[in-house]
Parts: sequence; C-alpha cells; structure tokens
Amino acid sequence: MSRTPPAPSAPPRPAHRPRTETPSETTTRLRPVPAGPDPALSWSAPMSPGGVPGAGRPAVVSFGEPESRLRPFARRTRAQVVAAAVCLVLGTGLIGGAVTGAWLADGPEGPGTRHAFAVAGDLWHEVPVDQLFPPTVQGRGAGPGEADRVWTRIAVAPDSGCKGAFDALLTRALAPVGCERLLRATYTDATQSHVTTVGLLFTEADAAGMEALARRFDRERLDRRSDLMPLPYAAKDTAAEGFGPEQRASWAISVLTDAPVVVYAVSGWADGRRADEPQPAEDAMRSGATTAPAQAGLGHEARGLADRFERALRQRAGTPTERPS
Repeated sequence: MSRTPPAPSAPPRPAHRPRTETPSETTTRLRPVPAGPDPALSWSAPMSPGGVPGAGRPAVVSFGEPESRLRPFARRTRAQVVAAAVCLVLGTGLIGGAVTGAWLADGPEGPGTRHAFAVAGDLWHEVPVDQLFPPTVQGRGAGPGEADRVWTRIAVAPDSGCKGAFDALLTRALAPVGCERLLRATYTDATQSHVTTVGLLFTEADAAGMEALARRFDRERLDRRSDLMPLPYAAKDTAAEGFGPEQRASWAISVLTDAPVVVYAVSGWADGRRADEPQPAEDAMRSGATTAPAQAGLGHEARGLADRFERALRQRAGTPTERPS
C-alpha cells in the first residue's frame, strides 16, 4: 500500500522584504514626513522680495474657519483707520487754533508788545548818546525827487525835563502824557545850508494814554498847526546858532502808540533868515508846492530825519509793529 507523501510546508516569510518598484506599479509613493514643523509657516519667517511671506507660508491662515469670516474684521479695521484719521485732523485743527490764538494774543495788547513798549521807555538812560543821536545819519532817497541826503550832528542838548522846551500851546497839548525826559540834537545837511533839530520826548503815559493822544492829533490835525511847532535847539558856535523860533520853516510830529515817545523834527535855514510861511512837512513835500520851505526842501529835511529816528527807536526796542508815517 503506497503512502501519499505530505505536502511541502511553505517556506518561512522573511522578517523584512525589500520593496521593489516595477514599471507596472500603480500606487503613489508616500513622501517622508518631516521631523518637525515647517519653518516657513513660522510668523518669524523671513519675507521674500515684494513683501510676500517666506516660501511655503500661506497668505491667509483661517484656523479652520471659512475665509469669508475674515472680511468683516477687515472692514472694521478700515473704519477704525478712517475714524483715527478724522480724529487726527480735528486734533491738529484744535492745536493749530490754540497756537494761532496764542500768537494773535501777542499782538497789539500781547506780552511781546507790552515788553517792547516798556523797553522803549527806558532807552533814554540805557542807550549812549552817540547811538541815540549818531554823528552822521544817512538819508537815502530822503530829499526832493528821492535824492540822497546826509546829515551831520552839530549839537546835542543836555537831557532835561520839558519845562520851557515847547511853546505854551504845544505844552498844553502834550500835558496828558506827561514828560519823563526830553532829548534833543541838531543836525545840518551836507551843504550846511539847512539846520534841523530832532527831539525825543519820553512820556509817562501807558499804551492807552499814547493811543488817546495819537487819536487826538489825527482827529484835530494838531501836527499841522503852525502854533504847535516844536522849538529848535540853537547851540552857540555852530551853524545852528541863529536857529531860533522865528527861523522855524517846516516841522513833523509823530505820536507813537507802540512806545511812550513823541518824535519830532523842526527845520530852518542855517543863515538865520526868518520863515514867513512855515509849512508842515507833509504839505511842503507835495508835488507842485511853491512855498519857500517847499522849494528849499525843508519839508524833506524835517520828515526825513524824524522818520529815521522813529525807525531806529523801534528797532532798538524790538517793537513788532510799526505805524505808517
């Protein structure tokens, strides 16, 4: 009796069978899983050119929520930006308005003007004589036809009060502002044909008092009245020795409102001739004027010197405003 041989047992499966690829393989290979998180997804990843996040970093991260949920937040951000811009504009306007208001407060009644007013009132005892009354004064365009003038100082009066320094009517007109000090000097032109006395009357008035006096002079035209002409200063042994009350030919008076000072100038001939028709400087300077003072240019002498001393005084005091003269 024959026996059927037993079926051969299957060979043992190897512990690891190497994987082989054949052209007929249809499965997709799995890529290795990185050991850690992709650095490109980090918020500190470097920005690529153009402001785009680093390679591999998503432009929008929704954290599982639909991308549309981010849009309302973006609209709210834009609204907040607009509101912030409006607040910035309004704030800037308010600040600018405050600064402008402070600047305007330093106008006619501001601290800057008040300081300059006080400084001007002290110039008579703080500035040397040669600076208040320079030995030579240039008058570019100050003569008839805008001709240049040069004036040379020939006498300086001692500083004094106002007693006897003015005629009675002018003394009465100036009384409301008082007299702190009176400074005077006399100049002659380059030809020594004319003489002009310049006066700086430092008053005791405040700004309101000077304003009131200036308004009265303007309203009543007191600066044009021949009975209110200032007196000259005639110094012996000078070209002005014969410059007395009868020789006054033209004059100019300016009542300052930004300084406690009245500036004036009175001119005449150096040869002592009498002036029969004295004329205020503004009238003598008019085109076509035929009076003797006008023909001699004495109106230009008085106004030219008065203007230059007025400007110099303002510059020394640092006065921010200037009244046209």
